[in-house]
Amino acid sequence: MRKKVTKAIFPVAGLGTRFLPATKSVPKEIMTLVDRPLVQYAIDEARAAGIKEFIFVTSRGKSALEDYFDHSPMLEHQLKKAGKSALLETLRATNMDSGEIAYLRQHKALGLGHAVWCARRLIANEPFAVILPDDVIAAEKSCLGQMIEAYEETGGNMVAAMEVPPEKASAYGVLDVAEDMGSVVRARGMVEKPEPGTAPSNLAVIGRYVLAPSVLRNLNRMRSGAGGEIQLTDAIAEDIANDVPAYGYRFRGQRFDCGSKAGFLQATVAFALARDDLREELSRYLAEVVQIDKAA
Repeated sequence: MRKKVTKAIFPVAGLGTRFLPATKSVPKEIMTLVDRPLVQYAIDEARAAGIKEFIFVTSRGKSALEDYFDHSPMLEHQLKKAGKSALLETLRATNMDSGEIAYLRQHKALGLGHAVWCARRLIANEPFAVILPDDVIAAEKSCLGQMIEAYEETGGNMVAAMEVPPEKASAYGVLDVAEDMGSVVRARGMVEKPEPGTAPSNLAVIGRYVLAPSVLRNLNRMRSGAGGEIQLTDAIAEDIANDVPAYGYRFRGQRFDCGSKAGFLQATVAFALARDDLREELSRYLAEVVQIDKAA
C-alpha cells in the first residue's frame, strides 16, 4: 500500500521583481486576488487535497508571509466586539496551528530544484507535493486533489500538465510523451525550457507536483541545468532513467499565471466575476469599458 501524501513544499523564496515596486516591501505571495493573497489559494488547495504539513521555503524579507498565518488576538477581539462574525470566521480560517507549518530559508537563488532540496530533512522518505503559488488554478475539485487520486493508482512521480502553443513551450518544462492515456500520460523524459522549435511536445509542466523521495536523492548531486540552476525537472528525468515512472496529469480547471502582470489581472477579474457580491457591478463596468473601446 502506498504511503499517503500529507506533506507539501511551497517554494516562495523568489524576489518577485516583475511586480516591483510593490514587492519592495510586500512578498509577492501576499499580493491579493480580490481579497485573498495568492498563498491562501495555494493553502486552501493543499488542505482540500488532504495535506496536513505545510513547508515553506522562504528567503530574507518574507516575514510578512509568516505573520499572515499567525493568530491575531487583538484583531479577532475587535471583530468579535463589533459583532462581525462572518469576518471573524474568515480571519480564523487563515490561521495555522502550531506545528502544522514550517519555514526554511533558501540562502541562494539556485533554482526550483534547490528550493525543494532545502526541505529534504522534513520530507525524509515519504512522497510529497510541491505547489507553486504563482500558478493559481480555479477548479471544482482542487488540482492537487485530482493529482493525488491519480497518483494513488500510478505511483512514481506526477506533474500537472497543460497544452501550450508551440511557440511558448520554451518557457516551460516539457514532457516527452511515451504513452497518452487521456487524462494521464506516461513520460519517457522531460526537457526544461527547450530551445524554440526543439520541444518534444506541447505538453508543459506547471506548478503542481506529486513526487517520490528518490527525487530528493537525485537533487543531492546538485547538478546545474537550464539557466545554470538546479532544475526539478532534471531530477524527475533522472528518476525516469532509473526506472521510476513519471506521469503528466491533464487537470480539470483553469490555470492563471500570476507570476506575470497580465495573468495576475486576468485572475483578479475571473475570481471577482465568480463572486455573487461583485459580479453584477464588475460586469456592468467591464461592459462599459468594452463599449468605450468600440466607440474609440
